[in-house]
Amino acid sequence: MKDTEKIEQEREYPGETERPKRSGFSGGIIVFISLGVLVFAFLVGLAIFFAAVQGEEQIMTPDVCGKDIVDALIELQKMELYPRIHLRYPDAAEARGIVLEQDPPAGTIVKAGRRVRLVISQGVMINSIEDYRGRSIETVRAEMQVLLSSDLPSIVIKEPFMYEYSHEPAGVILEQRPEPGSSISSSTVLEFVVSRGDGQAPIKTPKFTGLSVKAALDLIGKTNVDFAFKTRPVLENEKAETIVEQSPLPGIEIEAGVRITLTVATPNKMAEGEVFSLFTYAMSKNPYPLKTILDAQLPSGERKILLETSFSGGELTVPYKLPSGSVIILSILGRELHRETVSAPFAF
Repeated sequence: MKDTEKIEQEREYPGETERPKRSGFSGGIIVFISLGVLVFAFLVGLAIFFAAVQGEEQIMTPDVCGKDIVDALIELQKMELYPRIHLRYPDAAEARGIVLEQDPPAGTIVKAGRRVRLVISQGVMINSIEDYRGRSIETVRAEMQVLLSSDLPSIVIKEPFMYEYSHEPAGVILEQRPEPGSSISSSTVLEFVVSRGDGQAPIKTPKFTGLSVKAALDLIGKTNVDFAFKTRPVLENEKAETIVEQSPLPGIEIEAGVRITLTVATPNKMAEGEVFSLFTYAMSKNPYPLKTILDAQLPSGERKILLETSFSGGELTVPYKLPSGSVIILSILGRELHRETVSAPFAF
């Protein structure tokens, strides 16, 4: 009878007589996966935090107090820092355009791209036009850009300038209007006549054939001749990475400013990670040559000057042999104009 009742209870409540025991294995997997997700999220967050903290490269601010503003700006540019200019009429008779204060102070560790506050001396109050004759137009233009402020009458330089051939070095101011000593009105326009240099004297073409690329670039820097490079594959009995042709030929008398074309024989093979190529950049044409520097920052951090010369503009072509990843930097009068990264060609 009792067995019959037990059977009846099992029919009415089939799941309660024997319940299956759950294994702890599946629950352990869920806990393990949850912990793994939390640890991964923590590590990702930690990596993002340290990347944000590290940020740009940390550098030391240079000491520019007491320096001319043009030199100070070049110094900051080298360190990838940017100026914020403030002007002051000092109590003492400091020369105009001199850096009186800087913030952050020299020696402070900051990130690249940081702005540095510069307090610049305006010298004595300006009530009349200075005598700019005999000074470099680039220096005067840089001073004007820095020293003009809202509390002074507006003084602007009229461009383009008028140029004349002269025995004075190229870029020197020969004449100016208004005359020195003229009163400054509410809006004064300065007009300059600038020396183009003694461009009429002919020159003899140097001998470039047979020189290595480096020797040819050094000779260009010494003679300041106008130039253009082109490349072609090396032939038999020729040495790679040397000048194999030039036009006009050596010893030919040419007018100043005539471009000398130099042909470089390229190497057949290169070491792994090295690139031999031709840097090309189209520049504005200038009425007289300007100091031009082309240098490279190697992946190791080393700085290497490729070319330093006076160049009058147009297409600049310079052969180079550099490790892949190097950065080529073109600067005119100390101001960076262009940069590009060297990349090895893809191998198919």
